Amino acid sequence: MYENLLPRFLSYVKTETRSDPTSSTTPSTQTQVAFAQVLKKELEELGLSDVIYNEENGFVIGTLPSNIDHPVRSIGFIAHMDTADFNAVNVNPQIIENYDGESTIVLDKEERFTLNTKDFPNLKNYAGHTLITTDGKTLLGADDKAGIAEIMTAMEILLKNPTIPHGEIKVAFGPDEEIGVGADKFDVDQFNVDFAYTIDGGPLGELQYETFSAAQANITIQGKNVHPGTAKDTMINALQLAIDFHNQLPADEVPEKTEGYQGFFHLMALAGTPEEATMSYIIRDHKRDSFEARKALITHIQEQMNARFDQERIVVDMYDQYYNMREIIEKDMSIVDLAEKAMLELAIKPVIEPVRGGTDGSKISYLGIPTPNLFAGGENMHGRFEFVSLQVMEKATDVIVKIAELNTQNQ
Repeated sequence: MYENLLPRFLSYVKTETRSDPTSSTTPSTQTQVAFAQVLKKELEELGLSDVIYNEENGFVIGTLPSNIDHPVRSIGFIAHMDTADFNAVNVNPQIIENYDGESTIVLDKEERFTLNTKDFPNLKNYAGHTLITTDGKTLLGADDKAGIAEIMTAMEILLKNPTIPHGEIKVAFGPDEEIGVGADKFDVDQFNVDFAYTIDGGPLGELQYETFSAAQANITIQGKNVHPGTAKDTMINALQLAIDFHNQLPADEVPEKTEGYQGFFHLMALAGTPEEATMSYIIRDHKRDSFEARKALITHIQEQMNARFDQERIVVDMYDQYYNMREIIEKDMSIVDLAEKAMLELAIKPVIEPVRGGTDGSKISYLGIPTPNLFAGGENMHGRFEFVSLQVMEKATDVIVKIAELNTQNQ
């Protein structure tokens, strides 16, 4: 039943599809456009209907028509094509069969990089599993090519087993999730389902319907640079103002000191000279009032510091990126209950936790299609230590199929 899952996944990860945050095109890279065409052809060959590539937003969409004679809610399954900001050229996956849950896995020939249970204790969860790892030089790309492979394989299973009942299902594979703009142009009218799931989570059992609300603040600071020997009461050092600005934010509300529902300010970039400096923050919080308070603090610091000068020296360009999808999904928790029931029937323990980040589902939920997130299996994403279990990928595939089946009973 899963005979094509591993070959499909290996083929996908060997295809370079890294997104580019500096690009002004959609998709941001031509490698994603090429990969989209590969996926389009594969959906057509599997036998899905109305397969299209939307040139406006970079999404490949296909439809599996209902095989039952009564109306049920339509479902979408979504995954992203791009990989994160880490070397993704010449991905060379390694396969470790029947991992014992204890041994150190050497990734590269030079033995500089290893997967070991001291640094990565979750390895202990995978005794007896087949693991797919990197060779230490690139990321793997399980985020989110595992999700694509699982959706594709689930559709293959449903097509080959018409006795499994299901309503209309649509699948979508999109670009640029890793740079935060993939779903900006998502066409909900074209996708036209009642609800959806992104298959973009991590370990077995993850079921997520809460994300951060997110904003970005780009700050430009104008100084006044004069010779340091005659600078008294004249120089305004832009770099010092940047330090002063940062020091007024809560010192413990940073990513490395927060967890769970705790939000943060994350300084992403700082550059400049005494004449001019730039800073870039991302702002995250699960609660809307706390999120708004964080943005208000940025504005307050800006205004307070500018009041010291005879001109505006600190300019803040702040904008929202996405919002906590819980605000939409909690209006109808049946879609979370459906996924939870599917997992329980497959003897998978649901792990319901907030996402300390966002998914395409965050934006798609606010566009009109409630879209929780399900596990795809990857661990240590976005770097050379990424790995995924084949058995967990099989279970993710099972969950997709089971959701489709159970949906015919929940009307």
